[in-house]
Amino acid sequence: MKLSIELEIEEDGRFIAAVPEIPGVLVYGFTQQEAIAKAQALALRVLAEQVEHGEATQQLLTLFRLPPELATESIASTST
Repeated sequence: MKLSIELEIEEDGRFIAAVPEIPGVLVYGFTQQEAIAKAQALALRVLAEQVEHGEATQQLLTLFRLPPELATESIASTST
């Protein structure tokens, strides 16, 4: 799973970073590096919440390699 970060600069010099694949991940930073770091951190928080609440996509779940006897069971439980 690859996520992209889009950067823009505001008139006041702040940077906006967004991860378009994850709705709501939009942050400000005073530097490009700060905006990117904040966007990465927020994206990871959102993805963690999705996993924790059973809302993870199949693509997100494939990030984890589970023992074969658990893999089918885990995927089935998140899709119900």
